[in-house]
Amino acid sequence: MHESCGIFGVYAHRIDIARLIFFGLFALQHRGQESAGIAVSNGSEIKIHTSMGLVSQAFTESDLAQLKGYIGIGHNRYSTAGSSKPANAQPIIAKSEGLTLALAHNGNILNAKLLRDELHVDGYSFHTSSDSEVIANLILASPGKSWEERIRHTMYRLQGAYSLVIMTQNKLIGVRDPMGVRPLCLGTVDNGWVIASESCALDHIGAQFTREIKPGEIVAINADGVKSFEGENDKKALCIFEYIYFARPDSIIQGKLLYPARQAMGEILAQEYPVDADLIMGVPDSATAAGIGYSHASGIPYCEGLLKNRYVGRTFIEPDQRIRELGVQLKFNPLTRIISGKRLVVVDDSIVRGTTTPRVVNLLRKAGVKEVHLRICAPPIRHPCFLGVDMATEWELLAARKTIPEIRDYLGADSLGYLSLDGLIRAVDLPREIFCLACFTGDYPIPVQMGMDKLALETMPEEEPVGSQK
Repeated sequence: MHESCGIFGVYAHRIDIARLIFFGLFALQHRGQESAGIAVSNGSEIKIHTSMGLVSQAFTESDLAQLKGYIGIGHNRYSTAGSSKPANAQPIIAKSEGLTLALAHNGNILNAKLLRDELHVDGYSFHTSSDSEVIANLILASPGKSWEERIRHTMYRLQGAYSLVIMTQNKLIGVRDPMGVRPLCLGTVDNGWVIASESCALDHIGAQFTREIKPGEIVAINADGVKSFEGENDKKALCIFEYIYFARPDSIIQGKLLYPARQAMGEILAQEYPVDADLIMGVPDSATAAGIGYSHASGIPYCEGLLKNRYVGRTFIEPDQRIRELGVQLKFNPLTRIISGKRLVVVDDSIVRGTTTPRVVNLLRKAGVKEVHLRICAPPIRHPCFLGVDMATEWELLAARKTIPEIRDYLGADSLGYLSLDGLIRAVDLPREIFCLACFTGDYPIPVQMGMDKLALETMPEEEPVGSQK
């Protein structure tokens, strides 16, 4: 399961903007690893650099030196609309009738194809297969005397999830969709302002967290300071997986630090599914806090049963067949002398397709583990996501086609326990009605028939330059 993107924006004078954004994106690397980009403005022109790969691969000192200005936005991409290719890297720049903006987007627009077809008829050209370019052009095409009015009109047309950072020649703007599906926060740094997907990115650059941007809110920053334009947000649908898996455990969302929430998931799992065992482990790194929580509640000692190679999957070198067949062993190495002969509780964040988990169980069996008891921090995922999570189609979801005993046998575990939905809400300690729980319940916050295939906009040649012109 993959999240969509990380976004970051800065408005500040007398600071090396590009370097600040670089390290902000570095802190948000977990939200997307396909491409990265930075756009800056010096008040009269916008410059941009994008590249495939991780943040550390996408920029050199020379690249950052070219990006001079006092306003900037950055983006880490995981593709949920459009394939992984250079033309789809963000930020994107769009132009029309003397107007220019740069935009970076985290989310998924369900009616993007319909909107793009309308814009195309109106004379707007497209050079990417990303829904982000649709948003940018829709802003340019919308009526209004100010950028804020154009953006508000655009928000009335968009269906789906979107947190945005937008840059004009002299303004930085943050936007969060009315349901608040994806997080977005505001901070201060050296008499300037920062907008980021997660508060952990503010910590890494020495910025101070101010507040979260509200669902439906537009925050505009220029030489006069910060202005807020609040919008309607009757129905909230914050993605519950930000708490389970996506966001970093040192981030704050809805006023809650994620680490203790994940620890509480493990504690409630121990209450709901106790078992006699010798050791507890969390599958690194996302389930570590929950594993510790299970240990605290059960009194069973915690151990690191698997060590993770954090650099696997972050190279462009294709493994040969022998290496490929090692599979999960490339990612995890069991501490055999610690876990051999033991009854082991294995806490993990979720099971989606069920491709990795049986390999992990098999790896533990080979290491001599006597019993494997799986405990999962999310309820069974039975429905696909249409709001910015590249999860799976319904027929690929393991829990959509198997009972829990069948899943246990398929995974090769001695026992299997999923955290209940009530238990999950208790662990997060926030009102149930503010969350999107559709992947568990099938109750979507907007009609699912509007769901768009990931490659629905895949019609433009890759080599065309990014940007739009009416």
